[in-house]
Amino acid sequence: MQLATESTVKTLGNYAYQAIEKHINKTLKWEKPVKKDEDPEALHQMRVGMRRLRTAISRFDIVLNLPKQASEKNVGKIARRLGNLRDLDVLKQSLETIYQPNLPSKEQKALQTAFHALAKQREDAVTKTLTTLKDESYKSLKQSLQEWLEKPAYKPLASLPIQQVLPDLLLPELSQFLLHPGFLVGTKIVDSGVKIYTELPTEEIEKILTNKGEAIHDLRKQAKRLRYQMELFTELYSESYMAHIADIKNIQDILGNIQDSVVMGEWLMDVFKSDINTKLPKFTSLLTANRYRWWQEWQPLQERYLQAENRHNFHLTILHPVVN
Repeated sequence: MQLATESTVKTLGNYAYQAIEKHINKTLKWEKPVKKDEDPEALHQMRVGMRRLRTAISRFDIVLNLPKQASEKNVGKIARRLGNLRDLDVLKQSLETIYQPNLPSKEQKALQTAFHALAKQREDAVTKTLTTLKDESYKSLKQSLQEWLEKPAYKPLASLPIQQVLPDLLLPELSQFLLHPGFLVGTKIVDSGVKIYTELPTEEIEKILTNKGEAIHDLRKQAKRLRYQMELFTELYSESYMAHIADIKNIQDILGNIQDSVVMGEWLMDVFKSDINTKLPKFTSLLTANRYRWWQEWQPLQERYLQAENRHNFHLTILHPVVN
């Protein structure tokens, strides 16, 4: 039995149902275009749908009785397979639009080796993606969720009013975000306070990313999880809530750019079987310059979310949904 119609959505169960419905429908909407492999945007949208579906299944586990075929683990496995192809598309787009036009002709020619390798890897990834969409695990996921949407099953917490429980649902995710060690990368604890190293030279930033890059990458993933969850409830909060979502998206994008550039450098080293600084000196300097610029964009956000007042205000925003 479904708890309520869309026009009378008031319970935690209603929002959980809507989240599952929205994200599985988005995923299925892009399935055919992905199979045709005509537009990289289709794959991107389907992958986002799967990731949001995974977040919804994970975070609403306390209220939903979902079939085991629709487990977070199963959704995550499928999303990662789609992600392999998407990562190659992002890599190709960055090489073509950000870097290749700014390289001398010698390096542009050398880069053709990378494009050939990329084409071969993408061909393999397309085959694996199509196989994934034909696999029994994907088919059973679709079928089980569609059947669940027709006859949803809930746990007792689903009946609670959304405004009553929403802070309890969101605050643990916010805490994981604000307490993430990635916020302390490039900082020093001084007199029980956090001092951010500003105006660091490029070499120091490169060292930080080499030694602490995994923490930065993981912070990006936590930002994404928090954003996905918060975006389910925008109608229940004020403008300050939307401002925090915008900040989180900005953090996700900036840290994503840094991570993508690191991955690109490592991928090129693997393609050329050598240090790319020798073969692609201009390209290497562009990579470093872009990482430096993104780091400068990241630090004001890092500072903002290390400030006690801003963290306190974020909590207060979550604690006070709009009362209809």
